[in-house]
Amino acid sequence: MLDITRTTWLLGAFFVISLSGCIRNGGNADKTIISVEGSDTMVNLAQAWAEEYNKSHPDVSIQVSGGGSGVGIASLIEGMADMANASRKMKEKELQRAQANTGQRPVEHIVGLDALAVYVHKENPIETISIEELADIYGEDGGTTTWAQLGIKNTACASDELIRISRQNSSGTYYYFREAVLGKARDYKLGSIDQSGSKDVVALVSATPCAIGYSGMGYRTDDVKWLTVSSKKGEVGVEPSVESAQDGSYPIARPLHIYSLGEPTAAVKDYLDWISSEEGQQIVFELGYVPVEATSASAE
Repeated sequence: MLDITRTTWLLGAFFVISLSGCIRNGGNADKTIISVEGSDTMVNLAQAWAEEYNKSHPDVSIQVSGGGSGVGIASLIEGMADMANASRKMKEKELQRAQANTGQRPVEHIVGLDALAVYVHKENPIETISIEELADIYGEDGGTTTWAQLGIKNTACASDELIRISRQNSSGTYYYFREAVLGKARDYKLGSIDQSGSKDVVALVSATPCAIGYSGMGYRTDDVKWLTVSSKKGEVGVEPSVESAQDGSYPIARPLHIYSLGEPTAAVKDYLDWISSEEGQQIVFELGYVPVEATSASAE
């Protein structure tokens, strides 16, 4: 005999589950969801893209989260994200793991450039620094520990101690800075203050007269200043800018990547095409990053 009470309960439970799915999808069960995870350097940019794209594509929900390039890449490898934002290239072993887990090899899309700025407190008199000097500040066995060793009288810093602000080791910025400044064979010196986000680095430098830190140029505020950077000590430093990143004259500029699982299709392809369009690249410029190619605004 049919158990009416049990059947009624099951139908009710099914209705609640179905309804909760509609609510999660903004009241539209057919709404397409694109999951994007990764780089904290790119998270503000990714959120701005998502918000602007949704205005003309209300049937697509783009869910953005940060956590660092390593976090996004790990999610892509496990098939838990549709796109991974990364401020570094994926390693070959990561590409192989993704293919083994999902059956698809990630495809790289360069969606912008970022000049990695070197920040100090706004009252610090230093104006320029070289890659060599940065390496001696941040690298293991580096001997530079005070501002006086750089020839700087930093009166706002009573102790004269050079406080190093860095990123946590899941960050693509962390890995890129190490490779570009320290070289692949050299590691960081212990004792830095490591921050989880690009914005956090700049905020801490702004509150610490003795500090030096590195972060994307899009995170500059009025409470810090960035330095011109030269490849070698004694050379003329170059300011981070759209032009110096695009022409390669700024020594610590890098591409910003999005990785998809295999060649993108359907909604993911449409979204990536839009990011590379004039409209998407205009947002790159407006947020202080560098378009892959000059937009009408950045070319002015």
